[in-house]
Amino acid sequence: MGELRNSEIHWVVHHYIGVEGGYLGDFSYRTHREFYSAFCDLDLDLDAFGGNTTRERFLAVLSGVEGHQQAAILRGIAKKYPQGGEHFRTPQAYQKLLELAKRCADGLSVQDSSPAITSDVLKRALADANTLIQRAGPTHAVDRIHTALHAYLKAVCHAQGIDAPAGATITNLFKLLRNEHPGLRDLGSQSDTMNNVLRSLSNVIDCLNPVRNNASLAHANEELLGKDEAMLAINAARTVSQYLDSKFR
Repeated sequence: MGELRNSEIHWVVHHYIGVEGGYLGDFSYRTHREFYSAFCDLDLDLDAFGGNTTRERFLAVLSGVEGHQQAAILRGIAKKYPQGGEHFRTPQAYQKLLELAKRCADGLSVQDSSPAITSDVLKRALADANTLIQRAGPTHAVDRIHTALHAYLKAVCHAQGIDAPAGATITNLFKLLRNEHPGLRDLGSQSDTMNNVLRSLSNVIDCLNPVRNNASLAHANEELLGKDEAMLAINAARTVSQYLDSKFR
């Protein structure tokens, strides 16, 4: 979803790093091999990728890895080739490179946001989730996103003076808010329809509990969610929290 398009890979190679006489920037075979660990914190087996020249191998790597790894490579390029090193590495080009890295790192259709109602636990969980998404991919962040949604619902109850039972799950808290929070009393001209949507979201939220317990890194689970399913879970949690925060702020 957030991976680089072919045109973007071509731009990175030819219009940011630069190709001169068939050579990719100032890369040698040795410095290219060292680049991924030294600048990107990636452990890649370059022999698993095709290409006879450094430029061809770099193209094979950048087009062949997952989105969060593409993001790490783009950030590594920004470190090795900062703006101003060549006339074509303008501030605008540098910013475009970083924006591509951010998109690849996330790869999610529902973008991250900073909730108006928050807590220390929520801030830490969101920061952890964003770091994990960028560095390791969405599968590694499912547990933190679940914690963030749980912390958000608890923060809303506290801010509104709603007495939440000790140990209440995200499902319990969402039901409590639907019943008691004044911000959910007026759902507009399609109130009945939107109430049905909220009830459906309750089912979605309920499904996040077994996902977190049985298919995330919250426990020593042998089988984890795949990337696409992890992205679905994260997008769902972000959709719920962003809608609620808009209604409650």
